[in-house]
Amino acid sequence: MRRILATASATAILSSALAACGNGAMTNGYGAAGGPSTPDSVQSPAQGSAEPAGPIAWSACTDLERPDGQAPAKPDPNLRCGKLKVPLDYAKPTGEMLDMAVIKVKATGPGERIGSLVFNFGGPGASGVDTLARAAKVFGTLRARYDLVSFDPRGVERSSGVRCGDSKIMDKFTSMNSLATTPAEQAEMDQTVKEFADACQQTSGKILPYVGTVNAARDMDRLREAVGDKQLNYFGISYGTQLGAVYATHFAKNVGRFVLDSPLDPSVGLDKRTLVQTRGFQHAYEAFLKDCVKGPGPCEIGADTTIANKNVDTFLTDLEKKPLQVGARELTQGLASTGVSAALYSNLTWPLLEQGLSRGFKGDGRILLALADSYNGRKPDGSYSTLMSSFPAISCVDTAERPTPQELSATQAEAMKISPLFASQGMGSICRLWPVPGSDEARKVNAAGSGPIVVVGGTGDPATPYEWAPRLTEDLKTGVLVTYKGEGHGAYLSGDACVKKVVDGYLIGGKTPAKGTTCPTS
Repeated sequence: MRRILATASATAILSSALAACGNGAMTNGYGAAGGPSTPDSVQSPAQGSAEPAGPIAWSACTDLERPDGQAPAKPDPNLRCGKLKVPLDYAKPTGEMLDMAVIKVKATGPGERIGSLVFNFGGPGASGVDTLARAAKVFGTLRARYDLVSFDPRGVERSSGVRCGDSKIMDKFTSMNSLATTPAEQAEMDQTVKEFADACQQTSGKILPYVGTVNAARDMDRLREAVGDKQLNYFGISYGTQLGAVYATHFAKNVGRFVLDSPLDPSVGLDKRTLVQTRGFQHAYEAFLKDCVKGPGPCEIGADTTIANKNVDTFLTDLEKKPLQVGARELTQGLASTGVSAALYSNLTWPLLEQGLSRGFKGDGRILLALADSYNGRKPDGSYSTLMSSFPAISCVDTAERPTPQELSATQAEAMKISPLFASQGMGSICRLWPVPGSDEARKVNAAGSGPIVVVGGTGDPATPYEWAPRLTEDLKTGVLVTYKGEGHGAYLSGDACVKKVVDGYLIGGKTPAKGTTCPTS
């Protein structure tokens, strides 16, 4: 279902980085009022009366997920896990508490330890615990001087993760076709989304009003206290840039060394976000086609870009009426489109996309289905991670927008002009039916008073297009823009030597990049 792709997922890009390192796996904001209090309303940190965060009792990590969905055979001694208590409702800071799952990879040296470096890998909804456990080697240079720390944000996996019904409901939701072409199809799609949203309320209604980004930022400040750091050093990727920006807005004096990689612009509305990202994915798709036909060998999906594009379009159109059988399951047009979109997050997965499409043309949908499953968080046993449930829960509670059917139709019509392949109604189609109201507080950022915040934007990023990077830099007031001229989502994870040198130089050496810093691909 492509509309759920309409923000950003760092687990998708980390798959490529991990593959390059000899590891594996792929997976891709909007506060609410659940009663008389408004948990995500602006509230000065000094006004809170919650008990100070206590130290975390670290122990062996025993419940980590491997890329294949199985638990590891034995705990990795280099990883330590724990729980941090945070208020369910910050308007009632001494009331009910949640257990937030955290993970740490201790600094290795050489050199003096700087402190902790906290990561959020995106989504919203990605598990920081599982992702850091798999990705620590990607950040090996930083680990020399920092303890690497991450967490499952509230509403994600171990931290009261949002669940939206059983596997049957999730399968139906994720396999929907991307677009409705008739009123009957639209009614069926709306009914499926309504069933999904109702299941979220039934299963996780207690947590839904409190999963917004402002509350997550408050949690992150308690994490800073718990690890003993005076200031928070932070590396946010994709949606993690919004979380970092919101943190810097509410806790400017607590900002240490901050890197926001592949930024989104929180101020952008749901309709504009859909259109900008439609252009971004279309750009990445065209770059993929050009790379495929360029060689060095023959392109398996078409001799030139026109033929290849026509073949892909025909294939996906045929799936709307007749899905491909893959064992006991079906590869629908929606799942195939998800697989295509997921592989466009990094040029490292373009060869896999070429292979998956080529085999799909011949009736074998296994690769595209595997790409979609990995992105959707569907495990081999048919169960799901919380990613596809946490994603809309956080996204829809982070905006007050609730588009009308007419507004959604207008958005889809504009998106179709940009790209019939990637057009959709966007997240608005889900938020319209979401069971709790939202707030716009997470869309307002201004870090005036903080130290410099490094914002890294990629010119070929499909999920968080480059135009959002200068916008966020300007909104922050203290932002410093670094431009990465390359393809894919995630500049640091691209492996570009220039980006790595700039980011490491800032996080380790404290050297703020010069204005106008630009990195070519290596």
